Amino acid sequence: MKKFIPVLLLSLLFVACKTETKKEKNYEDEVEIRNPEPIADNNKEKILTAAEAIANANGFKNWSKVKEIKFVFNVDKDTTHFERSWVWKPKENLVTLTSEKDTITYNRTKIDSISQKADQGFINDKYWLLAPFNLVWDAASFTSEHQLKAIAPISNKEMQKLTIVYKSEGGYTPGDAYDFYFEGDFIIKEWVFRQKNAKAPSLITSWEDYSNYNGIKIAKTHKRNESDWTLHFTEIEVITE
Repeated sequence: MKKFIPVLLLSLLFVACKTETKKEKNYEDEVEIRNPEPIADNNKEKILTAAEAIANANGFKNWSKVKEIKFVFNVDKDTTHFERSWVWKPKENLVTLTSEKDTITYNRTKIDSISQKADQGFINDKYWLLAPFNLVWDAASFTSEHQLKAIAPISNKEMQKLTIVYKSEGGYTPGDAYDFYFEGDFIIKEWVFRQKNAKAPSLITSWEDYSNYNGIKIAKTHKRNESDWTLHFTEIEVITE
């Protein structure tokens, strides 16, 4: 967001992300747990890690009610536009991709040579959409470090920082790293994708334009500050039981 995976956009300048069972490679044109400091939730029911607190701040406790989610993944770069549409039924593991070229429906438990490319795109796009939840879904697949004070790369504001590094085996693109920047509300404001855990960033974007869909909070817009590049979601629907 591979049997866990992140992702990147090679042609449209990296669209990175990972997954919960597969971590992934980009989109078509192709973006030891070191004991992170625990966070107590408001009800003091349990001690949360920073990753769990981020997931909960985005409505993770409501995910069990979701039976279907629809969204269109868009990337605008200069004068070009790319998009593809998804319908995901998580309880059935069913995914439908609609693109300019084709429509394909497949079961994520039965990936074959035909559905694999579609699944790579799904893992990428879903990771952008629901990265806070992947921090819980993928917890066994990465190591993490939580810093209470760090400078966010776009705003230059002091925020908290959670770094995760995916394991070097398995998935579409193993070994990738992400730096999440957030304040006391545990809502992600900026992030950095570092391919293969390189020191230099591969992609830096904002997280903005949040909306609530039946208790699931989603950032609809991600912008790069140094270029005319925007990744955004449209036609989002979250259908619950």
